Amino acid sequence: MKTAKGLLICFLLFQSMTALAQLRVSDNKRFLQTADGKPFFWMGDTAWELFHRLSREEADKYLKTRADQGFNVIQAVVLAELDGLHTPNAYGEIPLDHDDPTRPREAYFQHVDYIIEKAASLGIYIGLLPTWGDKLNKSTWGTGPEIFNAENAKQYGLWIGRRYKNKKNIIWILGGDRTPRHDADVNIWRAMAAGITEGAGGPDRALMTFHPQPNAVQDGGSAKWFHQDDWLDFNMLQTGHCRENNVWDRIQYPYNLKPVKPVLDGEPIYEDHPVCFNARENGTSSAYDVRRSAWYTVLAGAFGHTYGCHDIWQMYAPHRTPVNGPHHPWYVALDLPGANQMKYLRYLFESRPMFDRIPDQTLLSTHGGNNDRLQASRGKDYIIVYSAQGNTFTLYTGKLSATQLTAHWYNPKNGQSQALGTFENKISQEFIPPSSGYGHDWVLVVDDAVKNYTMPAFN
Repeated sequence: MKTAKGLLICFLLFQSMTALAQLRVSDNKRFLQTADGKPFFWMGDTAWELFHRLSREEADKYLKTRADQGFNVIQAVVLAELDGLHTPNAYGEIPLDHDDPTRPREAYFQHVDYIIEKAASLGIYIGLLPTWGDKLNKSTWGTGPEIFNAENAKQYGLWIGRRYKNKKNIIWILGGDRTPRHDADVNIWRAMAAGITEGAGGPDRALMTFHPQPNAVQDGGSAKWFHQDDWLDFNMLQTGHCRENNVWDRIQYPYNLKPVKPVLDGEPIYEDHPVCFNARENGTSSAYDVRRSAWYTVLAGAFGHTYGCHDIWQMYAPHRTPVNGPHHPWYVALDLPGANQMKYLRYLFESRPMFDRIPDQTLLSTHGGNNDRLQASRGKDYIIVYSAQGNTFTLYTGKLSATQLTAHWYNPKNGQSQALGTFENKISQEFIPPSSGYGHDWVLVVDDAVKNYTMPAFN
């Protein structure tokens, strides 16, 4: 008899051997799906410097490891942040002649081609940023130089859209960690979006979003500037690198906007990152920090989640200048515990019907505080609740129409589950997690008993 761990490995191998399908927004506008209608749970990683800093052999190692860990989207930048225009890639190539976006260099882009194709062979989509934001605006930080205007942004978008129009594993991400300062910036991004859309063969061939800096809850990330734009298929926000930032409210604001669009946190707190950029006062983020942010985000209404690691986004290695104090080379950081725990998030949500899932805090008797938050979501025949510190709570199970329920405690640290048995569906039930306190987070899964949904049990 196969274990759940074995089944997951088989599933991931099957995914990697299957040709990737073009993604699009689901019919209810809350999720992504493949062209043939299958739900797609975004489990991303931020590898901003992937094209710029890694050789092909190193990229192979990175992508293979992430595929084995259950990641299916890698976010990476073509014109990279860390002096990406002037510091050559692993093969001595720079991306543009004379910093001109209308004069891309073929040798550099052949390396980008290789990584995109390698990712596809492993069942991975590339969240492709045509440029980091400092190439348009380096006033906050970044080396730039500022090279884009509306005219050449359109031409560059057209060129890069055409180059990758037949790659079904491309998801376009504009913005590059930058907030538009004024209408001129907004117009440049719109021009680039228009170029990509035309080059890729139309809006059905160019799934696109925008990656901003962290901003106020009421801004809604990309929604602040582009929510009404047809090219913006889903909203992306950045909750950033502090522990307490009300990620549930930040997801809910764009989630509730009209027209309805899917929403995703494209840059949350990273593993092994100085918390709020100040390790001396706040310490370094842990697996618990990234795990907690991920579960909050998805249960608050996101269609998936992007993980990040401070050592990996910059592809730190001993011969490179460190940015903000990384602790491990990227190839060591690949196996940090938080990264290995993200597959448990993906596996659980893929094990239940996805398209009918909605956030619903009215299921709970209490929501807790910023440190011990309880977050709930439900489908037509299941409920999932995350308890950040294992606090006891009352759950209003009467919102499910089932007469008999089954329940499990699911451990987000190791993917193991504990069965609570089958019981009558009353108006409300009290649930006491197996343990409590800081770092003792638990997930409650309640199902309609007749559905016989499976629970993972990773051993």
